[in-house]
Amino acid sequence: MLGNFCYANPTRLYFGENALDFLQEELSRYGKNILLVYGGGSIKRNGVYEQVTAILRESGKTVFEDAGVMPNPTVDKLYEGCKRARENNVDLILAVGGGSVCDYAKAVSVSAYCEEDPWEKYYLRMEDVDNRIIPVGCVLTMVGTGSEMNGGAVITNHRTKQKIGHVFGDNVFPRFSILNPVFTYTLPKYQMTAGFFDIMSHILEQYFSGTDDNTSDYIAEGLLKSLIHSSRIAMKEPEDYEARSNIMWIATWALNTLIAKGKSTDWMVHMIGQSVGAYTDATHGMTLSAISMAYYRHILPYGLEKFKRYAVNVWNVDPQGKSGEEIVGEGLDRMEDYMRELGLVMNLRSLGVDEAMLDGIADGTIHMDGGYRDLPREEIISILRDSL
Repeated sequence: MLGNFCYANPTRLYFGENALDFLQEELSRYGKNILLVYGGGSIKRNGVYEQVTAILRESGKTVFEDAGVMPNPTVDKLYEGCKRARENNVDLILAVGGGSVCDYAKAVSVSAYCEEDPWEKYYLRMEDVDNRIIPVGCVLTMVGTGSEMNGGAVITNHRTKQKIGHVFGDNVFPRFSILNPVFTYTLPKYQMTAGFFDIMSHILEQYFSGTDDNTSDYIAEGLLKSLIHSSRIAMKEPEDYEARSNIMWIATWALNTLIAKGKSTDWMVHMIGQSVGAYTDATHGMTLSAISMAYYRHILPYGLEKFKRYAVNVWNVDPQGKSGEEIVGEGLDRMEDYMRELGLVMNLRSLGVDEAMLDGIADGTIHMDGGYRDLPREEIISILRDSL
């Protein structure tokens, strides 16, 4: 384990089929005015909206709705939400939906009382919050982002073709999150599988770094093996409660800061994928899947030992009589076979990317230096080209 660190997570989780029963208790801790945030209306079709609003009425709350949060929340939508939250003096933002809805709620929570442009302050200058923060609670209906138990909030600016995430401190974490695996059953297959890979990518971004014998890496391997096993079951039986509950729990622990402790982390797949998303508005998990194989094959010479460990411990590659390169190659081949089995997007052209976009995507990629290779611009373009 590297360095010195403090671990604390302020989010209270309620998990299981009866998790929503605890919403009324949580609501009693906050004032009367609630901003109910949700997406395109799927929660009305699957009955979650009716269940949540009934509890809000029973709790005597005044509800202001902020609907229409898109899969990649935009800065214009953020400004709209800030105005609604301020004008109605809301005491709690209740996000009901997937990761984008939760991300958006957190962005509104820090931006509503920001005295300058929050895009400039939080997403370009990456400054800390020094204004009033509106508390956030989440009722999760899609898994993948881990946004229910972290301070991340990703916002897209279509005008500047930028998609940027700000990871705020624990003062911005949701105060509580309600996780009922049954709420994920009606998710379309494309979104479900994109979520599976978002989870995997979160774990790998933290795994593929460092050379020390780190406890966090052992936890990551366990999460990966559980994800691979349960996702295969869920693909065949979307309403298998055990599989869906395992996946929901893995998603939370993949990105609630635990497995990043005591080690460096990479995040370049996400940085490239987010820049792709700024150009295409594609589903986040699919931008990651389209990039990942080219990225990992590019950096593996710089982290060969960890890739060997990954092949053996996660993909059960037998190392006997094989060179390091053979072990790694077999592991990545098994990963690619798994991705194709899930039906993930495996190239950027399928997301609408062409050669003319590559320079702009590379220019919009934020550089991180925690992985095995600090990529110069020309290598990012090479990875993008290999991903087409």
